[in-house]
Amino acid sequence: MARNERRDRDDVGVRPGHARRVPYADPGVPDHRTPLRFLWWLTTSQWRRVLLGSLWGTAWMCLLIAPPYLMSRAIDDGLRSRDSGALLLWTGALLATGAALAVLGILRHRTMTRVRVDAAYRTVQVVTRHVTRLGSALPRQVSAGELTHLQAGDIGRIAQTLTVTGPGVGAAAAYAVTAVLLLGISPLLALVVLLGVPALALTVGPLLGRLHGAEGRYREEQGQLTALAGDLVAGLSVLNGLGGKPVFAARHHARSQALVPLGYRVAALTSWVQALTACLLVLFLAVVTWIGARMAAAGTITVGELVAVYGYVSALLVPVSALIEGADDLPRGLVSARRVTDILALAPAPGTAHPRLDPPKAPADLYDPHSGLTVAPGRVTALVGARPEETRAVAERLAGHGASGVTWGGTALAAWDRDALRRHLLLADHDAYLFAGDLRTALSGRTDRPDDAVRRALDAAAATDIADGLPGGLDGHLDDQARNVSGGQRQRLRLARALLAEPDVLLLVEPTSALDAHTEATVAARLAAHRRGRTTLVVTTSPLVLAQADEVAHLEDGKVRATGTHGELLATRPAYAALVLRGAAAEAAPRPLEGDAR
Repeated sequence: MARNERRDRDDVGVRPGHARRVPYADPGVPDHRTPLRFLWWLTTSQWRRVLLGSLWGTAWMCLLIAPPYLMSRAIDDGLRSRDSGALLLWTGALLATGAALAVLGILRHRTMTRVRVDAAYRTVQVVTRHVTRLGSALPRQVSAGELTHLQAGDIGRIAQTLTVTGPGVGAAAAYAVTAVLLLGISPLLALVVLLGVPALALTVGPLLGRLHGAEGRYREEQGQLTALAGDLVAGLSVLNGLGGKPVFAARHHARSQALVPLGYRVAALTSWVQALTACLLVLFLAVVTWIGARMAAAGTITVGELVAVYGYVSALLVPVSALIEGADDLPRGLVSARRVTDILALAPAPGTAHPRLDPPKAPADLYDPHSGLTVAPGRVTALVGARPEETRAVAERLAGHGASGVTWGGTALAAWDRDALRRHLLLADHDAYLFAGDLRTALSGRTDRPDDAVRRALDAAAATDIADGLPGGLDGHLDDQARNVSGGQRQRLRLARALLAEPDVLLLVEPTSALDAHTEATVAARLAAHRRGRTTLVVTTSPLVLAQADEVAHLEDGKVRATGTHGELLATRPAYAALVLRGAAAEAAPRPLEGDAR
């Protein structure tokens, strides 16, 4: 039965449709001061259900002790006394007890499954809510791989830990009831049981401590490896272009191999704990049975009482196993809860005392004093740099991501309310997330956009063919991250989504990097036409896009060294010409069709 409980807990959050719950409109405010406080918050947030689970668990485990008692009475009062009525009475009581155990087991399982699923989903909700609040500050503090590992492993362990509130409480109660029953039979047997169970825990305890230490280190290394894998997947197209994929693949392989010995150590300690627990429980049962048999042979206890002793101790193996598993789960849950509390403790960028909500009344410059870049109002400006990290940093500062001295119309971006600023000034990355759902919703989000506006944005991004190719058109289904379309199509959908938002200032980072030359030329021309008269910055090295810009800024060593049209800079800036013409040469080289770039 303990193995079944373990299996049930492992199923939490894994099987599609398994014990599904509707998310809470407000999951509550978590206590993230310590991991133990967070687990206690998960418990008290559903205290009625936890109490009910404890009630069913206690009743079920205590009732496990009843069959041995009923069997002993059937033997002593029925068989030995040759009383058929008593035998039928106690046999009927035994059958009724079995039926009651079945009902209580179902109630216990259903309630504790709800307790674990509630804890898992509530944790997901509070983490997701906080991650959303962190916004652009999140990637600088937590990697995507760490969040992935949190969802894949830690939340399940946290949910498992709450099993202590049901079977764990019931195990303690059943242990006490068994000790009282044995005391009525023999004080010696009661003393052996009362001292034997703590001795089992003390024997297994040190090995559990070593196991938890090894698991903690393994969790750290595995989280870092997951983060590395996430970075590899996110930058795969860039790595392919640079020829660096084998290098990073070799690095990931080396890190994976370094993790293998620690994984073997965890597996070895786990097998030793399980083997030692099973052996000690059987040995404990054998010792108590041997003592009881000697006492029965000496006439100190009856044969029925001997059967009862054996049954009591056999039934006691279930709560003892639950106690040992609880002692194993709790430290794991605390380690996993530490990951959650660390994320919940992260603070978003500080706000301002007097936030501004409205954009400048008249078209105004967006100015970054660190780089010297000025994005003129109502024009399409292109930013070119040899180092992607430098141009990316400029775009993030201009978008108000992090502290900077950027001003818009002479007012620092820090003076704006962040939500209001996001409505007026949008940074659109080339690999931004695309959520699953129908195409219309994936592009318009929470806003209700008319179909003609959606199609205009699709046309400007040269993406109408995507809508036409999906069954249902704008109602056609997109998989998560739009995996049912090609890489180039995904990029055009991201661009269409950004254009559909119609912000006052639009900052685009490499919006055409995954497109073939023909499609890129079309997108460049339509983008400039669609954004004519509105402030737009495009970070790119594509000559096709640069040729459509009203002004181009050349960035070197983090500073703007020259501005002008694409043609002017080609004629006057050798470094710019070398950078752009190198990109043109790459465009002219054979490359896969857009539909194959996945």
